[in-house]
Amino acid sequence: MKAILLAGGRGTRISRYVGEKPKCTLDIGGVSLIRNTVELLLKNQIDVSIVVGYNKEMVINSLEGLNVKYFCNPFYDVTNSIASLWFAKKELSGDNIIIANADVFWEQEILDILISDEKDQVMLMDTSKNMDYLFKCDGDKLIDHGKELEECTGEYVGVAKIKEGFLNKFLGRLESLIEKEKHNLWWENVLYSFIGELDVNVKDINGLFWSEIDFIEDYNRIVEYRKLKN
Repeated sequence: MKAILLAGGRGTRISRYVGEKPKCTLDIGGVSLIRNTVELLLKNQIDVSIVVGYNKEMVINSLEGLNVKYFCNPFYDVTNSIASLWFAKKELSGDNIIIANADVFWEQEILDILISDEKDQVMLMDTSKNMDYLFKCDGDKLIDHGKELEECTGEYVGVAKIKEGFLNKFLGRLESLIEKEKHNLWWENVLYSFIGELDVNVKDINGLFWSEIDFIEDYNRIVEYRKLKN
């Protein structure tokens, strides 16, 4: 299994609190957020690739000594995560692939759920939250998504898995969107584009702790959780 972590963006909503630091390099209790995630993946024998961009040296330095591959999105300031994933597209072959936003804190229990799911592709969702990017589902199938849904089922976690057998379709759609100059889409829009064409699957992780860092409150929540756990 492989994993691609997308760490190219700046994170403007939290920048006034953290300065020029990429969100994923913030210390969450003796270790950076991204290093914590990479160590988790490597411990589970998952090969890791990182797509960097904004202040890439800080990200690379925070992972010193770890066996990871790097790809760079030099246009991070004028593109979104779909472009970052495109720069790592050669990794989209040969294995099941975990794709995750690098500013998300998640742990072994969530990784176990992701690994054990047998669907062609699966996006993690939390039915206990509805604060940021929202999903509307019919059972375990995604039918709508967005930041301002009138009806929602839960909140997208920022972590997904694509099985080897679906990668050709996924890569073909990624290439098609890039050729159409859809550089400002999120990488998840590749999967969203299949809604209505085939099943886009979701998995609920309600009850397990995770947090994406968008605001300083998210960061503080992770730090407090780590203190209590340790």
